[in-house]
Amino acid sequence: MDSLITAAARALAHGDPLGALKRVALRDDAPALALRGIAMARLGDFDRAKVLLRRATRAFGPREAVARARCVVAEAEIALVSRDLAWPAKALDAAHATLQAHGDLLNAAHAAHLEVRRLLLIGRLDEAERRLASLDPAPFPPASRAAHELVVAGLAMRRLRTETARAALARAERAARAAGIPALTAEVESASLALKTPAARLIAGGAERLLLLEEVEALQASKAIVVDACRHVVRDLTAAVSLATRPVLFAIVRALGEAWPDDVTRDALIARAFRGKSVDESHRARLRVEVGRLRSALRSLAGVSATKRGFALTTRRGTAVVVLARPFEDEHADVLAFLADGESWSSSALALALGASQRTVQRALDELAASGKVQSVGRARARRWMTPPLSGFTTTLLLPAPLPSG
Repeated sequence: MDSLITAAARALAHGDPLGALKRVALRDDAPALALRGIAMARLGDFDRAKVLLRRATRAFGPREAVARARCVVAEAEIALVSRDLAWPAKALDAAHATLQAHGDLLNAAHAAHLEVRRLLLIGRLDEAERRLASLDPAPFPPASRAAHELVVAGLAMRRLRTETARAALARAERAARAAGIPALTAEVESASLALKTPAARLIAGGAERLLLLEEVEALQASKAIVVDACRHVVRDLTAAVSLATRPVLFAIVRALGEAWPDDVTRDALIARAFRGKSVDESHRARLRVEVGRLRSALRSLAGVSATKRGFALTTRRGTAVVVLARPFEDEHADVLAFLADGESWSSSALALALGASQRTVQRALDELAASGKVQSVGRARARRWMTPPLSGFTTTLLLPAPLPSG
């Protein structure tokens, strides 16, 4: 490898993409193309970066398997940052295996981290945790250790393990400062904000207050029955009942939870559960049926008793009922949660992350665009959606994945 290539690679390692480009901008050999592609990605020109990396992959000979694998890993990182979640994961797995087999352990670990980050985005936490457990950050250089600890912190926050997340972020900060890369330090600081900004609202006794992530964790560990409107689950320390696929039942139990220990009138429950403007006997009959189903679903946690006015939740003595709600309520809050990371998303990537159809996501995006909450750039398949970060709120609880069952 010649001196210019070495100097460009060293500049990239120290977070100086412009310095790297100055050394290889006019060269079209395979190593220079690869370095130019990585530098363009660092500067935010992802389309140009992908073109350069694909040219580099073709330019490397069939015997240069490691170099080709590194190009694949770089392209996978661009796909992740640009939220192209449909990018072929098998290609990254193959590149990881090649790098591992040839002893390039640092880049193999980087490939593994990319896959873990992708799994986190789409809510596959168990698989992400298994893959992360196989990585030992001890031999990594500071920049790679910082990236590893950021992934550890992200997983811990999604699992509501705030002490683990705080410790990982502290290690990430030390590693980022040792690496001397300002962008990496800024990324760690940005990730740390999730522990300092409201993550949810607590509704209890007719009052509301915002909760930090650590307070949500404490609530999950309390004796209270939590009606979790972030995950559509009702839980206590011993059991959890998911009502994610039963929206009518969840609407009823949320209304009862917000009013507890008082009751809720039948007409109010009908309005919440069925969204009807008028109430007749058929609605009251349907409400009785749905309340019966709710009693059956919640029998291990609480009861539902009839009162003169309507219905109320009943619990064991000393057990309170609280509602955990999103910090902001919006019809398409789940879509906004992803867009709030400041990155640009395609509708297909959002559909994959949300587990919804692309048409459903597109309708939501159109409605949000009409109200000025999101904006799009590009056309057809190149169209991407984005929004400024939601000031003052962390979106951890809006992203897909079940909260711990206790």
